[in-house]
Amino acid sequence: MVVTKEEVVAALTSSLSPSHLQVIDTSGGCGASFDVEVVSEKFEGKRLLERHRLVNAALAEQMPQIHALSIKKALTPSQWKPQSENEEPAKI
Repeated sequence: MVVTKEEVVAALTSSLSPSHLQVIDTSGGCGASFDVEVVSEKFEGKRLLERHRLVNAALAEQMPQIHALSIKKALTPSQWKPQSENEEPAKI
């Protein structure tokens, strides 16, 4: 079974209610490798490892088919705001 970018977006959106989400299929279309950036209030008060665990838990159903998941950013909205002022926001 191939995991689509849309499935990853839907799972992360449902679980984390992100204010910013970027998902890039880096597998060339086979759905085995993704880069993600997530900004969510659910990360407040959590360390980086805990944030990554939340992302992995949100994708628990898809993970058996995903070969590589690179969590580029897992930030709170307050952490994201200073960064987003210096760069243009990415689109899903």
